[in-house]
Amino acid sequence: MTFLFKILLFCIIFGAIVIAHELGHFLLAKAGGIKVNEFYVGMGPTLFHFTKGDTKYSLKLLPIGGACVFEGEDGIYADGEKRTEHTEGSFLSASVWTRISTVAAGPIFNFLFAFLLALVVVGVGGSDKPVVMGLMDGYPAKEAGLEVGDVITHINGERIRLYREVSLASILNAGEALEIAYERDGETGTAVITPQYDDAAGRYYIGLQGTGEYVECRSANIVPYSFYEVRYWMKYTLKSLGMIVQGKVSKDDVSGPVGVAQMIGDNYEVAKEYGTTSVVLTMINIAILLSVNLGVINLLPLPALDGGRLVFLIIEAVRGKPIPPEKEGMVHFAGFVALMILMVFVMFNDITRLFS
Repeated sequence: MTFLFKILLFCIIFGAIVIAHELGHFLLAKAGGIKVNEFYVGMGPTLFHFTKGDTKYSLKLLPIGGACVFEGEDGIYADGEKRTEHTEGSFLSASVWTRISTVAAGPIFNFLFAFLLALVVVGVGGSDKPVVMGLMDGYPAKEAGLEVGDVITHINGERIRLYREVSLASILNAGEALEIAYERDGETGTAVITPQYDDAAGRYYIGLQGTGEYVECRSANIVPYSFYEVRYWMKYTLKSLGMIVQGKVSKDDVSGPVGVAQMIGDNYEVAKEYGTTSVVLTMINIAILLSVNLGVINLLPLPALDGGRLVFLIIEAVRGKPIPPEKEGMVHFAGFVALMILMVFVMFNDITRLFS
C-alpha cells in the first residue's frame, strides 16, 4: 500500500469525525440563534468553498482539524471589527446556557457518532462477554481460585461489561493488587490478585487466556453492547491520558496525523487478508476510537479546546458576568499556539519513526 493511500484513508475517516464534531457545534448554534460565519474542515489554505445562507462552507488543505466560526466570537465580527456591543445573532449575545450547549455539542456529537458506528460493528461482529475462557498455570488468577466459566463483574469496584476491559486492566497494571468480583453458577465471589511480572513480555499478567465469550448482538442487546463499546474506548482514552500525565509513556507511544495514517494503513493490510467485511469493520473500529478520542480530548479544560471554553462559560454562569472577550481570546490564542507547537513536534516524531 502506498503512503498516499494511507493518507487518503486517514482523510476519509478523520474527515467524517471532524464533520460530526463541527456539526454538533453548528446545529446547536443555529438552534440557539447564533450566526455561523464559516463551517470548515481541515486547516491551512482553502481548496474550495461555497456559501449557503449566512454560512461559508470550506474544505482546507491539511486534514487535521476544522471549526465553526461564530459571529462575534471572542468579540470579533465577520467584518473583522471588534465591538463591545454585541449585535443580534452574535455568539456573545446568546445566553450563557445557549453558548455552553453550543460548545459542548461538538464532543457530544463525537460520542453519538461513535455510538452509531458501534451499532454497526456490534451488530455485524458481536461483542465479548467477560467470561474466563482459560487460565495459565503458575499465574495468580488460577492460584486465587478463578475458574473457567466465571463471569468477571467488577475490578477494584469498577463495573466490567466487556472482556477487553479485563485485558486493559491487565495491560496497564504495574504490579498493584486487583480485587476481582465474579459470578459462578449464580453465586458471587471475590479474589484478590497481584499480577505476576513476565520478563520475556516485559509486563504484568493476571494469568487469563482467551478473548472472552462471544456474544451475538442482533436484537435488543445491540444497544447496550454498543454503549459498552463506546464506554470501553472512553475508558481506554482516559487511562492512556493518565499514563501520559504520569510520565509512563515515551514520546514514541504518542502519534499525530502521520502516525495515525500509518496505523490505519497497517490495520488495513492485516484486515484485507480476511475480506471486505473485515476491512470495513476494522476501519469503523478505528473511527470509533478516534471519534471518542477527539471527544474526550476536546473536553479537557485546556485553552483553545472546547473544554477550555466551557471553563470560561461556567465561570460566567457562576459569577453572572463574562470574562472580557479580548482576555479570553488571548488565553485561547496562547493555547492554540502551544497546541500547534506540540503538533509539529509529534508530526516530526512520526516522520522520524517512518524512516528509522
